[in-house]
Amino acid sequence: MSVSSAGNPTGQGPASFEIKSAQLPLVALLLKTADWDLLTAELLQQFGANGESPDFFDQDALVIDFSLLPSDLPVQDLLPLIAALRNCRLMPVAVRGANAAWVEAAHALDLAQAPADAPRARPAVAEPVATVVQEVVREVVREVPGPATMVVDKPLRSGQKIYARGGDLVVLAMVNQGAEVVADGNIHVYAPLRGKAMAGARGNTQARIFSLCLEPELISIAGVYRTSENPLAPDVRGKPAQVRLSNDGQDKLLIEALKN
Repeated sequence: MSVSSAGNPTGQGPASFEIKSAQLPLVALLLKTADWDLLTAELLQQFGANGESPDFFDQDALVIDFSLLPSDLPVQDLLPLIAALRNCRLMPVAVRGANAAWVEAAHALDLAQAPADAPRARPAVAEPVATVVQEVVREVVREVPGPATMVVDKPLRSGQKIYARGGDLVVLAMVNQGAEVVADGNIHVYAPLRGKAMAGARGNTQARIFSLCLEPELISIAGVYRTSENPLAPDVRGKPAQVRLSNDGQDKLLIEALKN
């Protein structure tokens, strides 16, 4: 879709600009509580300027998702939440799944209303609709380069962090406790993984973590995480294993031994 000036007698659009539809990468904050104090505290502890992963985000555009909260939830001041998100280097731009009162409050703070998130799996659709979707996919493939793979061949010490933005991360040496490996795609560690590993950092639910010796402090796929406080099963702890999300829509981490 493009927009031009209808008042131009030549029928041409303005020379200085052209407005087109766009598909932009966004992250979503799926609210599970309306307790702003608890929510902001946990956000800042994890991603704030003084948190555990202060550089996890880089001014990423964000949608605040209310779809899991009650539809009659009373309106609260959004400013504390927005301030916390900005402290985490996130840029709130819209809300979705909210009732009319919340949408009005969001508009007052210059936040847009985003459409509801599409389901992960859809039934077959009529041919004309399928054709339109295919055109969109081809457009994206032409304009967006393929993901790169970052390879790290040195051990990562406590306090070190590696982020493979837009691609996979391959680590050929040990990831020690206190170190972090993050990737928008998959993470492969061909050595002991004893630090934190976060794959699918920008919401890729198909991302996976692989390690020849899985002993992590924290593992995460697309924001669904598990810490060492919940010990791994004996058949995967310290052994070759992979981590992935279940494909049943339940956002559950599956940790499976790698078979020879």
